Amino acid sequence: MRRKIVFSLAAFFLILGLVVVGYQQLNERGHAGYVIIGIGDLVLETSLYFIILLTIFVFVTLYLGIRFTTGAAKLPESIKRRHQQQRQKRAMEALSEGFVETIEGKWDKAERNLIRHASDSHLPLLHYLVAARAAHFRGADEQRDDYLQLALKVAPDVPLAVALTRASLMMGTQHFQQALEHLTEINRTSPNHPLVLKMMADAYIKTRDWDALHYLIPSLREAKLLSESALRTLELEAYQSLLEKRALTRDPALIREIWRMVPPPLRSEAVLVEPYSRGMIDAGVGNEVEEDLRLALGRDWSVPLLHIYAQIEDQDPLRQLTHCKDWLGPHRDDPALLALLAKLSLRAGQGEAALDYAKSSLGLEPTPAALKVLADLMFSRKEDVAASRLYRQGLRLALGEPMEADMIATALAILTPAQVATESLVEDRR
Repeated sequence: MRRKIVFSLAAFFLILGLVVVGYQQLNERGHAGYVIIGIGDLVLETSLYFIILLTIFVFVTLYLGIRFTTGAAKLPESIKRRHQQQRQKRAMEALSEGFVETIEGKWDKAERNLIRHASDSHLPLLHYLVAARAAHFRGADEQRDDYLQLALKVAPDVPLAVALTRASLMMGTQHFQQALEHLTEINRTSPNHPLVLKMMADAYIKTRDWDALHYLIPSLREAKLLSESALRTLELEAYQSLLEKRALTRDPALIREIWRMVPPPLRSEAVLVEPYSRGMIDAGVGNEVEEDLRLALGRDWSVPLLHIYAQIEDQDPLRQLTHCKDWLGPHRDDPALLALLAKLSLRAGQGEAALDYAKSSLGLEPTPAALKVLADLMFSRKEDVAASRLYRQGLRLALGEPMEADMIATALAILTPAQVATESLVEDRR
């Protein structure tokens, strides 16, 4: 607008200057000139100078009149536009203050400021979303839902943002089931959205819905939301929980079903082998997992796995004993392994070897398993009273209670025939 005014004035003064220069030239030559205007019988004669001044006056008057009329016509719109700009400025200030007040926990104040200026803002969506967050934190669920509906009304092309806001609010207040309902619906309309998948995974973990998490993992891997190590940890946690849950059923078919779902690279992990093996043993089919357990122990030695392996009663105890002896090299000072070898030797009919292993195990650390082998040996030699005492001592030890100091020495004194074999074994171990 200013450029137009400057251009008009420049053109006017240029024309005026040309006219003045022309008039001066005529005047210097003695021809000031005159003008005769005839309208019917009316004849008007005047000087050229007067006509020029009159023309200038009329032009200026018309120009100013037109400018004034145009300005007066646009005045209401200009005032309205200025007021609107002021309201938008106040709305942006209210939005900024509302963010800060919501973070500071001033939810009532934030909500009032945000809603009061939402209609004046050119970002009403943000006003309603932040107001919904403030209402949610102060426990006004109905008001929160109303604000979210208003947000959807002013921005119908971004339903995902509104839906994610609702779900994140529910996740933040640990309403995981409600959040999952919304997230599942969002996943139908916007499948495999990264943020939706991440929130669903978090909700499944919080609700311990391992079945659902198991089916979600391929989508998480495809979306590349997590590193491979993080996904592996998540998979292990999911399959471990599924195996533990199925193990409680004591149904080998259900346990096998989950085990077949486990990716082959994960089947050697002790955290999965342990619940799988324990479940199969409790279901009465421990022989099926003997090899898996043995291979897992060979890869990564684990005393908990060894205790589970000790519960397997192979139909060929001698074969099982032979395999377990291979572990003596790197683990000869493991009392749990020595107790297992004592048990297997006793089952294989090698009583003296069983005593040797049991004595060596008890020399390192008294364990219920080694005490049971001694008790079984005492029972086989008709020492029923001493055997009963050993059984009780093993039970007390398992419960964390102290055992009688001379109990083991008394039992070993009775079982003297194995003395030579014991000394030989100790010498070999050295």
